[in-house]
Amino acid sequence: MMDLRETLSVAIDALRANKLRAILTSLGVIIGSASIVLVVTVALTSRKFVISQIEGIGSNLVWAELVNAGSKGQPLSYELTVSDMEAVKASVPGVQEVAGTRELPMSIITGGAARPVNLIGVTEGFQTIRRLLIVRGRYFDSADMETRSKVCLVTKELSDRVFGLENPIGGTIRMGELTFTVIGVFRERVATFGLSEIQKESVIIPHTLMKYYTGVDVLRVVYAQAITAEDVKTVERQMTRILQSRHPMEAEYDVQTLAAILNAAQNISIALTIVLLVIAFIALLISGIGIMNIMLVTVTERTREIGIRKAIGAAHREILYQFLIEAFLISGGGAVLGILIGLAIPVLIQPLLPGNLRVPISVTSVLIAFAVSCSTGLFFGYLPANEAARLQPIESLRYE
Repeated sequence: MMDLRETLSVAIDALRANKLRAILTSLGVIIGSASIVLVVTVALTSRKFVISQIEGIGSNLVWAELVNAGSKGQPLSYELTVSDMEAVKASVPGVQEVAGTRELPMSIITGGAARPVNLIGVTEGFQTIRRLLIVRGRYFDSADMETRSKVCLVTKELSDRVFGLENPIGGTIRMGELTFTVIGVFRERVATFGLSEIQKESVIIPHTLMKYYTGVDVLRVVYAQAITAEDVKTVERQMTRILQSRHPMEAEYDVQTLAAILNAAQNISIALTIVLLVIAFIALLISGIGIMNIMLVTVTERTREIGIRKAIGAAHREILYQFLIEAFLISGGGAVLGILIGLAIPVLIQPLLPGNLRVPISVTSVLIAFAVSCSTGLFFGYLPANEAARLQPIESLRYE
């Protein structure tokens, strides 16, 4: 124990005598260990962000639509109906909520000119499934659906365009032969940029009113919300089976989930994480080579010191341990400093991130960064330490 304390004391004194050299040598370790922590943090944050965005569109969603819907060659018996939607909810145990939609391009008169809008007929559960935010007013209730009330909700963009600074609630919009009373203004929780049924300027009405425009009571999309993420695959499979059993064999339905988008995002995140980790490990490799080079120079500079220590009784292992401890202190100190930097950066940028996004700290990444950095120092420090330990006392004392 006394020998180890003495060896540690000698190693610390040697580093103190060359502070600048030790700091510059550990710079690569600092960068490498900080990079490992940051890369893992960014990967976890991006995954969390993607999941929150997908859940903002609608969590655990499964939806079905007729392939080539609306084409003139498709028989009416192929079309999806409200009874299909109700059958899915009644027959599939993992379904929490269902909804259906039907779209139609329409136009409204504003400022004396016709303006195109996207008219969407929706069922009662649509707001729950798509997690729409009601900015003003309210959503449809059961009475609106059953009595075919001529009421509608409009997007915020359309509300600003038509009503300006006036309160749109209670205002009217005429589409074709029907005039609707605006009962609410809504927006998507997460913008889909027109890739869903909701466009920038959209009007949603009870689906029961769509027959006035289309002449048929059919749906374009049937949504089902699974209770848990684990139920999504089962719901997708059973939903496909139910639709095929209720329609002619020739009818084709495209049943999809958000799992493909999530998997693609996760694969991209994993690929980027691997690339960045490789770069971080390259930085550590370069720093390890730097530690080895500096330690070799140090051994050469301190040849007489090594000779004196051996002449007064220092054993082979003591010299070996001394230089290994120096390498460990350089890499370990750099690792600690790099980890602190890697943890501090996410804390500093947290106020700049969206309010609902929190940066997770991975304890595993911290431990890995410290272990890898220290291992790098010890691995590349062993050769110089062994060279120092193998020096002959007489040769060392004669060295100038």
